[in-house]
Amino acid sequence: MGEQRFKPLKPIFLLVLFLLAWWLLPSVFKSILRVSFTEFQAPVMITASYLDDLGDFWARRSSSRNELIEAGQELARRKAFYQLQVQRNESMASEIERLEQLLDLPQPDGFYLEPARVVQRQVNAWWHRITLRKGRDFSIPEGAAVVFEGGIVGRVVAVHAFTSEVELISSPRFRMAATFANEERPVLYQGRAQTGFGAPKGRVLDAPQDLSASEQRPLRLVSTNLGGVFPAGLTIGMVEWLEPGASGLFQDGDVKLDHRLLSLREATILIPRQPTDALDGNDADTRPFIR
Repeated sequence: MGEQRFKPLKPIFLLVLFLLAWWLLPSVFKSILRVSFTEFQAPVMITASYLDDLGDFWARRSSSRNELIEAGQELARRKAFYQLQVQRNESMASEIERLEQLLDLPQPDGFYLEPARVVQRQVNAWWHRITLRKGRDFSIPEGAAVVFEGGIVGRVVAVHAFTSEVELISSPRFRMAATFANEERPVLYQGRAQTGFGAPKGRVLDAPQDLSASEQRPLRLVSTNLGGVFPAGLTIGMVEWLEPGASGLFQDGDVKLDHRLLSLREATILIPRQPTDALDGNDADTRPFIR
């Protein structure tokens, strides 16, 4: 009897076996494996993020004296500007609180601000996500709004032990109610698939027929209280053109999002304050608080 030889299994056959085994596996085990893999790779991403921060620190240490002086002057100008903005906001908040007490209006629930570093990006045709360096260890809730200086970043869709996954506003799966600045009529915003390395875009739907936009006079799309977790007035993007929609009753148009969405280094999570926080006197929380 001659020696029996076994031919190696083809890669496509192994792939079919793996997919079949994964399909037959109970959903409970799939969830456990998915969570375990995410928690396993989290320390690697966090360590890489801290190493990047350390590299930035030593890069600044190697800067020349003139560069440091210019950076310090720019920082001083920005600090003075933001100090004026803080004073103005505090004055406006005091006036709003006085009017609310005068009219006996209910106090709205506010938000705690939790800044977090970006450790990973996933931008493709199906979804646009970033991973932040804070999770359940900082009491980050699922569904919380994420913002930055340019407006809305997205929404927290998954929270792990040390990281949180955020679906960007440019993701095709992202939808929210919105409105135009100085307008009260609601419209619908939806993200669009990213093509190549172009600027992030979205789509506005069901805009009223009497509105018009152009490159010279674009319309600013902002969040509204109907948008769920997002406070009203946050910038979504700019609309430079509106065209008749499929129904013929409303207008649709592209939304030009902030180009910094694809290169964010840090974002801020808005953690809703629970009604019990005010009763327990938890406004003394060390995190910044906004109404």
